[in-house]
Order: sequence, then C-alpha cells, then structure tokens
Amino acid sequence: MITKLVLLCLAAYIIGSIPSGLWIGKLFYKKDIREFGSGNLGATNSFRVLGVKAGSVVTVIDILKGSLATLLPFFFLPQLDTHFMLLTGVFAIIGHSFPIFASFRGGKAVATSAGVVLAYAPLLFIAAIVVFLLTLKISKYVSLSSMVAAVAAFIISLFMGDVILIVLITCLALFIIWRHRANIKRIRNGEEPKITWM
Repeated sequence: MITKLVLLCLAAYIIGSIPSGLWIGKLFYKKDIREFGSGNLGATNSFRVLGVKAGSVVTVIDILKGSLATLLPFFFLPQLDTHFMLLTGVFAIIGHSFPIFASFRGGKAVATSAGVVLAYAPLLFIAAIVVFLLTLKISKYVSLSSMVAAVAAFIISLFMGDVILIVLITCLALFIIWRHRANIKRIRNGEEPKITWM
C-alpha cells in the first residue's frame, strides 16, 4: 500500500508538472510565455500574453490537474482515509510550482490549488471562486483577487471542522501570498497591470 501511495504521489507531481501555459503558447501562438509579461507559467500570465481564450483554457487545465491528482487515492486506494487525497493534491501543487517539464519554473499555484479544493471540498471551492470574482470585478487585479480568495478560503475552512484541511488551506494561503510577493510590491507602487476584460 505504501508503494502504491508513493507512486500516486509521483503521478500527482507529474500531472501537476504539465506546463499548460507553456505548451499552449508554443503550440498555438508560437510564444514562450516565460519571455513575456511576468515570465510566469501560470494562468494570469497566459491571459496577459496569449489572451482571454487561451488564458481560460490554461486556467481550466490547471484546475483539472489539481482535481485529478487529488482524486487518485479515491480511484486507486479507496480504502485509505480521504485525507490522503490532500496529500496527492499537494504533490500536484508542487509539480505546478516547480515543474519537471519546465526547468522547475512554474506558476504561482492558485489554479491548481483551487483544483485540489474542488475535488476535496466543492462548497469551499465555490465560496472561494465567488470571492475571487467579486474582488476581481472591483479591483481588476488578478493577483490581489487570488490572495484575497486564498485568505477567504482559510477563514471559511476554520468553520468546517476538518483540522487537516485547515492546516492545508493555511499553508496554501501563505504559499500563494509568498509567491505573489513581487505582485504585492507592484500593487503598492501602482505598477501591477489591471485586466480590461471585466
């Protein structure tokens, strides 16, 4: 069982490592998004560099990566406690942030983290998405909306009675904020790009 769990964690990391923004940019737009915008491989830079259509596709794929990886124990080791789903989800997030297929330079973990939450706690996912969209509508900053949604998810998780989920969401919120430290500086300096499509 331990061997299978290790293999599932490895599979989750590989799934998370799929650099959708990089591959879609190169395949359909002949662009390496690491050379434009923020240089990041995540959905936000995909929107910025490739446009709304491509950015939307990248976002969906990155969310599904997290969800698929989280569901691996459910499909292959259903006898395990459901919290092990969060373990494989974490490996997908690590893969997305430090992908083996893109020289370990990945995204900021927002969409893939959302995918993990979607698979494990769908209502929490919906609440976080609502907060994200409302903040985005008001501020026009994707980065700020991501951080606010992460903090909101943390606050909401405190009322769900799942200690392991609370610990994970706390770590994810801190990690997401840390990954956005350059964005925070740009927001303070009035240099962070705003979206124009909402």
